[in-house]
Amino acid sequence: MKRQLTVSPILALFAVILLCVQSHATDAAQEDRMNVLFLVVDDLNSWLLGDTNRYAGKVVAPNIQRLADSGVMFGRAYTASPFCCPSRTALLSGVSPWKSGLYENGQDISGSTALANATSLPKLFKRAGYCTASYGKISHGWGPREDWDDHIPHKRDPIPPEAPFVSFTRGEQDWGPTHLREEEMGDTKYADAAIEQLQKKHDKPFLIACGLFHPHMPWYVPRKYFDMFPMDEVTTPELMENDLDDVPPLGRAVTAGKSKFVEKVLEHGLHKQAVQGYLATTAYADAQIGRVLDALDKSPYRDNTIVVFMTDHGFHLGEKSHWQKGTLWEEATHCLLMFRVPGLTRTGGESVRFVSLQDVYPTLAELCGIEPPSYLDGRSLMPLLRKPNAEWKSTAISALYDRYVSIRTERFRYIRYRDDQEEFYDCSKDPHEWTNQIGNPEYTAAIKELRSAVPAQSAMTLPVPSKKAKKK
Repeated sequence: MKRQLTVSPILALFAVILLCVQSHATDAAQEDRMNVLFLVVDDLNSWLLGDTNRYAGKVVAPNIQRLADSGVMFGRAYTASPFCCPSRTALLSGVSPWKSGLYENGQDISGSTALANATSLPKLFKRAGYCTASYGKISHGWGPREDWDDHIPHKRDPIPPEAPFVSFTRGEQDWGPTHLREEEMGDTKYADAAIEQLQKKHDKPFLIACGLFHPHMPWYVPRKYFDMFPMDEVTTPELMENDLDDVPPLGRAVTAGKSKFVEKVLEHGLHKQAVQGYLATTAYADAQIGRVLDALDKSPYRDNTIVVFMTDHGFHLGEKSHWQKGTLWEEATHCLLMFRVPGLTRTGGESVRFVSLQDVYPTLAELCGIEPPSYLDGRSLMPLLRKPNAEWKSTAISALYDRYVSIRTERFRYIRYRDDQEEFYDCSKDPHEWTNQIGNPEYTAAIKELRSAVPAQSAMTLPVPSKKAKKK
């Protein structure tokens, strides 16, 4: 005869109480976790930082500046790769380009073993109980849609049929007032979606990502943003004739197509118009960021939401005979990064330590009390959030094309291409990187040190094939 197991009423009551306590503790832990508002702007260079060595002209971006003043601005942040796809993929995966093999746009991401085994930042947060939402251009070809609970993918605005300020070329590198009303523009709608999320009642912590396409080219925004920059007030960046003469062949090859574009811009007297277009789209992007920040400030989440603002890389406007991104010089690798963390960062914080966008993933994981994957590249910025100018070894390493690599430190930049082709600049004396000092014996020791600070070419993963090569 089988014996029936019985549970005493007291034990049963104790079990129910224990479950309730555990559930309450879990809910409390969820409530205590910080929310994250993750703001990304495409192709925005570092002119907003007020560095007169780069640009001394007028920039209208009061909202981004307001955010910078409210927390810690990293004045020396650098991308892992100066193209949209590899930069964003590296940040969201925690895998550097020299480990993934993803160095430029247009590569077949499925060919990367390291990325196939990576845990994306939104997936990590979703597993930890966060609501995740993505609006606009956040990732760029990597990461499953399922990582986000709510998602609006990026779609480019249509090019106007006519634009009075259009350049001599037709396509991505054009600029001028758009025919769209501001509320019809994609970036405005992405900001609208983020604002709507901030206005909702959330019963668990959230990660809301809002990514703006502008000031990526083409530069088409409402006329009022062009009117903010009268042509007689537009300043162009300082250029040096024959700037590439001391750059090795592979370095010059990086700029080959865009150097011709720069020549045409200068030949047709359109440099000021182009800079005006860039500034106008910057002002438009800033206005959308401001709307999202205002919504957060008016919400109940103001005091328990981490705000991160970043750009995926920098942007050339003629410097070093180049246009747009895709180089290992300062203009393309230097980017904006700022954090506001309630209860931790102080207003007006500014760090001049040389950091990487790869440091963002481990920082957010630590701030939110989430165990990060063990493979992550980069280091948590927590010491610098507490004390902006604490000691810090540079993590500002960028990679491009077939294992080209660069490192930026507090004084120098070192670049290595293939076949022992190199560049070296003393940025403390030459902030424009106009004079390649690689052959100067005065810097022999510094060059040797930086050569050892970047990954050896033999240790860097070969580039994964391009999508075109896969189709063939």
